[in-house]
Amino acid sequence: MSGPDGVLLTGVFGSGKSAVAVEIAEVLEERGESYALLDLDHLGWYSAADDDGHAVQRLLLRNLHDVARNYVEAGVHRFVLARAIRDDADLAGVRAAVSFPVAVVRLTAPIAEIRRRLATEVTAARQADLREAGDWLAAGVGVGIEDVTVPNVGPVRAVAEDVLRRVHWV
Repeated sequence: MSGPDGVLLTGVFGSGKSAVAVEIAEVLEERGESYALLDLDHLGWYSAADDDGHAVQRLLLRNLHDVARNYVEAGVHRFVLARAIRDDADLAGVRAAVSFPVAVVRLTAPIAEIRRRLATEVTAARQADLREAGDWLAAGVGVGIEDVTVPNVGPVRAVAEDVLRRVHWV
């Protein structure tokens, strides 16, 4: 392997990005590969009084840049990233923040499955995520920025292995 590379799992809330990312990490671990799993939402999860609506994204990208650099310096070769990406501008920000190529995989699932997944999480935030997922699906938000689309139906291990095949990590 010449240098690090990454896969970015994207899709609406409830499409299974986090679950598939964890399963990919498990597969990489079993294969003895160096990897880092980064749920990008956690790199920008904060609140500040002077947030202008874009501050979260700016801080997330600064954090991603630093965290990715630290992992590369530690010898990590594979990066598994997860985040709902709205458009080309958001994707460009992620790609600019890291120093390696990133394949974009959009996970899809039927809205009934998304409702089932999110129904067990009764927080107000998750219910807002469900409404936003429906809005994104209706408007086609995030569609077209991916390199490949993978349906996230069936066993999570099978979906993770499908993603790995499609990004040529097998």
